[in-house]
Amino acid sequence: MSLKNISPVSTAAWQKLKDHYYKIKDTHIMSWFEDDTERATKMTVNWNDFLVDFSKNRVNDTTWQLLLELAQELDLKDAIDKYFGGDIINETEGRAVLHTALRAAEDAQVYVDGLDVIPEIQAVKEKINSFSESIINGAHKGFSGKPIDTIVNIGIGGSDLGPAMVVDSLSYYQNHLKTYFVSNVDGDHVSEILKKLNPETTLFVIVSKTFTTQETISNASTIRSWFLKSASQEDVAKHFVAVSTNIAKVKEFGIAEDNIFPMWDWVGGRFSLWSAVGLSISLSVGYENFDQLLEGAREMDEHFKDASFDKNIPVLAALLSVWYNNFFGAESQAVIPYSQYLSQFATYLQQGIMESNGKGVDRAGNPLTYQSGTIIWGEPGSNSQHAFFQLIHQGTKLIPADFIGFKYSLHGNKDHHDKLMSNFFAQTEALLKGKNSDEVSSEMTGKKDADRILPYKIFSGNRPTTTYLIDQLTPKSLGKLIAMYEHKIFVEGVIWNIFSYDQFGVELGKQLAGSILEEFEAGKILKSHDPSTSQLLKSYINS
Repeated sequence: MSLKNISPVSTAAWQKLKDHYYKIKDTHIMSWFEDDTERATKMTVNWNDFLVDFSKNRVNDTTWQLLLELAQELDLKDAIDKYFGGDIINETEGRAVLHTALRAAEDAQVYVDGLDVIPEIQAVKEKINSFSESIINGAHKGFSGKPIDTIVNIGIGGSDLGPAMVVDSLSYYQNHLKTYFVSNVDGDHVSEILKKLNPETTLFVIVSKTFTTQETISNASTIRSWFLKSASQEDVAKHFVAVSTNIAKVKEFGIAEDNIFPMWDWVGGRFSLWSAVGLSISLSVGYENFDQLLEGAREMDEHFKDASFDKNIPVLAALLSVWYNNFFGAESQAVIPYSQYLSQFATYLQQGIMESNGKGVDRAGNPLTYQSGTIIWGEPGSNSQHAFFQLIHQGTKLIPADFIGFKYSLHGNKDHHDKLMSNFFAQTEALLKGKNSDEVSSEMTGKKDADRILPYKIFSGNRPTTTYLIDQLTPKSLGKLIAMYEHKIFVEGVIWNIFSYDQFGVELGKQLAGSILEEFEAGKILKSHDPSTSQLLKSYINS
């Protein structure tokens, strides 16, 4: 069964939220704290090693009540049941959406077309485990008899962003293997990586569901040509593995069938790091840590399925995003992790969130009359404080922000961690409270040009933030965090009445690129283009 087709603007709750917005839109969050001394406690969810504080948001008890009514009217619970149950909720492509099955318990049962897919998932996990162990312990040798010491993941989009982000985030747990990621079809990119490699000791992991993705196959072919300058075609089998469904194409490339790891069409690329697409993760940090990543995601899955909506972290986070996007007109959201390990986290979320919910047509095929999707951006704190925080604090745009921090550092340097976390807490407080004219005047008493400078030093505050305070960055806690945002994406899509799991928007540019490439090969323009593109192509072709 597919998801229900209910326009959110047709619901009673949506109309109530519109009326409510006009009543409270100018209310300062601090006034709600003054009116309710229990606000911080009531609007905080404590779950496992997560403390999520929603209290610094532009919502009161009535707002939450109406947002939860909206979720009820749109039958979110039914949608969640279908999401986990293997229903064809990716209706435009005729597929289930079951990345959650990849981290389900071993004794779970999840059916696709009447077949329980858990045994097959477990078999692939066992293969990832044994292969990872053979590489890490040196049993798998390269063509010259030397053990592998370097891993190169070749993929793009979900076949790159997820594994790359996780490997970077878990670098504290990394073993002796060096890991690189090749994604961009830019030849300079792959050339720079090749300069660092020894063909005798490098394993290449090619990740492509169809094994036809232009960027991935171009990079893989270039790398194979480089490799064959030092080795024979038979040696490809020792140094190349693939994650793909196209076994014939992979074998044609020269990869042994035993070194092919399967994928499934019910796993979208941007949600695939939990599958064999995460092979480079398992190789980099060991299968035990990879399994802990999956375990953390499974725990968040259970929380999302079972927790009441008023204490459900992904549901509450999604409702807030809808509130800001559709009622306050906030077009973007910042994600600020206070950990350098999470430097790629916002980049990863950009694909997950914007490719999923950047849609302009509802589930009935009608153009949307309301905004969907949120622009996601961010960088780690405290670096970002010295970059774009000026805009968040004093700019004219409303930018809700997620602050992600950890109670304990990994290396144990408490002095540094205290300084980092003092900024973490201070920034959310500053964004909340601001600084009024009286406070600025008091600070500037007796200073030259105090009256003239005063307006520039006022902070309005009332800038919303959500705080995610987690015990420590571990494979398990990272799995929970990633899965939380995955479920948040799903809830937003349900509310906006869109299909979150296709990505037709990435196709048109690819089609035109193929056509233009033919013109490059011919050395002349063969097709009709708009005047601007024609001019640019002539300049490029004639250069």
